[in-house]
Amino acid sequence: MSRLAKKPIPVPDKVSVKINGTELTVRGPAGEVSRQFCPDIAIIAQDNAVVLTPQTETKETMALWGTYASEIKSMLKGAVTPFTKKLVVEGIGFKSEVKDGKLVSSLGFTHPVKIPIPKGIAATAVKNIITVSGVDKELVGRFAAEIRALKKPEPYKGKGIHYEGEVIRRKEGKKTV
Repeated sequence: MSRLAKKPIPVPDKVSVKINGTELTVRGPAGEVSRQFCPDIAIIAQDNAVVLTPQTETKETMALWGTYASEIKSMLKGAVTPFTKKLVVEGIGFKSEVKDGKLVSSLGFTHPVKIPIPKGIAATAVKNIITVSGVDKELVGRFAAEIRALKKPEPYKGKGIHYEGEVIRRKEGKKTV
């Protein structure tokens, strides 16, 4: 049973919440985000707050109860200020740029890697830093993880793409006698 989901989730000023069946739409100054939820948990908007109540008390429903509360909190937070993730591209000759709605990266392969930028996401590439931002926390995280998966940082020199502030575990190279 979730302690966090029992409490009503406060709705910030300048943010409107619209519930249409099992779909919740949050609109704010930064943008709009909507998500479908399972009908086993009732979502009610009242007095500048969102209240979640489980319809049945099964194990799955109780697990989803806290998850949905966290998702709604992140939706409300993202409607006020967009979420951002920064990735650092390290390596000689490694570079990235945004062209025609695609992120084009040269990562040491025989061809440049092109990733289409999803709708609702803004991506910029300045020097060796890629910034991904958007209203939907899940979408921002998924796109940033997709970029990082192109060339994970290797443990010897640290070449590759990693999150800003991420500590890369380094290994010692071969020793000559």
